[in-house]
Order: sequence, then C-alpha cells, then structure tokens
Amino acid sequence: MNVTQDLSFVTLIANASVIVQLVMLLLLSASILSWTYIFRKMFTIRSARIQTEEFERSFWSGGNLIALYQDTLSNRRKGGGHGGALERIFQAGMGEFNKAKAQVGKGATIDSTGLLDGARRAMRAAYQREMDALESHLAFLASVGSVSPYVGLFGTVWGIMNAFRGLANVQQATLAAVAPGIAEALIATAIGLFAAIPAVVAYNRYAHDIDRLAIRFESFIEEFSNILQRQAR
Repeated sequence: MNVTQDLSFVTLIANASVIVQLVMLLLLSASILSWTYIFRKMFTIRSARIQTEEFERSFWSGGNLIALYQDTLSNRRKGGGHGGALERIFQAGMGEFNKAKAQVGKGATIDSTGLLDGARRAMRAAYQREMDALESHLAFLASVGSVSPYVGLFGTVWGIMNAFRGLANVQQATLAAVAPGIAEALIATAIGLFAAIPAVVAYNRYAHDIDRLAIRFESFIEEFSNILQRQAR
C-alpha cells in the first residue's frame, strides 16, 4: 500500500526536481492555452461558415446589388453585427466601385478597367484582413504540437539523469530505488504528448477548414469582379 501511495501522480510530481516541475508547469500552461484557442477557433470557423452561406444565399438570390449593399450597411449601423467575412469583402468591393463611379459622374476620367481594378484591390485587402483573423493563433497550435514532445522529453531526460545520480549514494541498486525517479520523469513526456496531440489534430483540421473558406472567398471575388465588369461598361 505504501508503494502505491508513494507512486501516485501527485506524490511523483511533488517529489520531482525543480527543473522537471517547471517543465510540467510549462507544458500544462501550454496545454490549457491551446485548448482555449481550440474552442475559440472552433466557434469562429463555424460562425464564419454559417455567415458565408447566409450571405451567398442573399447575394445569389437575384436581388439588386445596390439594395443589398445598402441593407448590409444599414444592419451594421443598427448594431445588427458586423456580418460575415464574405459580406465585408463584398462591402469593400462595392463601396470602392460606387466611389469610383461617383467620381466619374463628377467628370473624372476613369475607364472600366480602372473601376474594376480599384474594386478588386479593395476586395483583396479585405480578403487578407479576414484571412489574418481566421488564421490567428494557428501558429501557436502548430508550435505546441511540434515543440511540446521535445520539452517533455527534456524533462524526462533530466529526471532520469537525477534518478541515476541518486544511485551513486546507494550501496545496492534496486528497481524500487530507481522506479520513483524514472516514473516522475516519464510524467513529463506524458504531459508533453497530452499537450501536443490535441494541438496537432486541431491545427490540421482548422487549417483545412480555413483553406476551404479561402477558396470560397477567392471564387466570390472572381465572380463578383465579373459582375462589376459588366456594370462598368
């Protein structure tokens, strides 16, 4: 009973060396932070997908684009939310196109290519902002997934080294004498894997989902540019 009590996780962590305890604390902090980002990113991507689908239905319903643009601006002013990423890309392109057409109405010399290029640049800038927002914290998940096992391995090596150093002061080396030190060292590797595996899985999943959203955004930019090109003639 005493052996089992001595080899409990709490006891092993409490009796570990300061370096190993610091490694465990670092890995636990990284794991908690990565799980926070995992859940936040899950809700963000799900919301972006739903908002994109809703705006696509409104955009392709055959209504007037000017009216749709005014509705999105009105909803924003009324505090109805900031809309989705695709809606903001549409607002950037349509707003720049309307400004350029207004300048043409005032006597400015802007050809159809200039009108289209300005709207396309505005949509590309909005696209980059949206992608930066969607990809935020993905680098942290990638870092946790790739570095945590090595940090845990460092704690394990350090703990095993201390365990074997302790055998130098023992007359007869037995498994019971070295087992606690090795067990507490291996906990660091286990915590490192616990932090790394969810981070890697989440990173791969979210990177795939964001790539699919990026393809939808780019396709919309091209299709909307074709519509604006016809209206600029």
